[in-house]
Amino acid sequence: MQHDHHGEDHDRGLAHDLKVMAAMVGRRRAMKWFTGAGTAAVIAGCSGSGTSSSGTTVVAGSSATATPTSTATPTPTPTATTSGSCIADPTETAGPYPADGTNSASGSTNNVLTVSGIQRSDIRPSFISSSTVATGVQVVITLTLVNVNATCAPLAGYAVYLWHCDRSGLYSLYSAPTESYLRGVQVTDANGQVTFTTMFPACYSGRWPHMHFEIFSSLSTATSGGFSVLTSQLAMPTALCNTIFADTTTYPTSKTNFAAISLSSDNVFSDNSSAQIAQQTPTFTAATTGYTATALIGIAR
Repeated sequence: MQHDHHGEDHDRGLAHDLKVMAAMVGRRRAMKWFTGAGTAAVIAGCSGSGTSSSGTTVVAGSSATATPTSTATPTPTPTATTSGSCIADPTETAGPYPADGTNSASGSTNNVLTVSGIQRSDIRPSFISSSTVATGVQVVITLTLVNVNATCAPLAGYAVYLWHCDRSGLYSLYSAPTESYLRGVQVTDANGQVTFTTMFPACYSGRWPHMHFEIFSSLSTATSGGFSVLTSQLAMPTALCNTIFADTTTYPTSKTNFAAISLSSDNVFSDNSSAQIAQQTPTFTAATTGYTATALIGIAR
């Protein structure tokens, strides 16, 4: 069973019970299943409103009702087979803060993917109603998409949506409602690669430090609010978390939160195999400014 806790999402009340019920419905994880009344997650839109060409509106609001996507169920992904040195990344929950059209705020769909400007490589600045730039330890991360059913061949022309929390553990459009930073989409090149400039995510209470991503078969699919072919997460390396979170000025709560969590107790990564965790953990290298990172994303096509 997979969840994505954040802050006060630990009351074990109605929200917890509904999540447990969701986990019993037909899938290995309750991906993109969100509870409505009683949930502890604060779902809010961005400040102001921006309407995309598809008519979807990103709206301001202090609360939101989470609903399953109304689009038709997609064709199941083919069964993955290991080829060469790549394996299929496991499906993980999108969590309560995806802004991908699977939840709503004030009666309108909260979908940043349909907003002009979402396609970008530097995802640190907000781009909707604010120009705030997210601060923290810089990370330039390259993701390589490969087909595990075709000898790890690169997947070109796929859209990758990357998002994660800021250095205080807040998510833009939700717990940081006036911001739209740390979210962006790019299309893989001939090598199956995209590179994002971002910053190292914080560790918030109840979760191992992570980045979220969704993979779409094309840019048009992503920006029209279509289904992703994979939704998963990247786990930040233990040693680097200890190093970065020692700076309690830049990351004020992460050191304490990180000391209270482990990969084996995290409710997203804990049931993954060692091979899956290894692939979900990017390789980081110190750079002149911050770090560079690489990660392989295996998809069965």
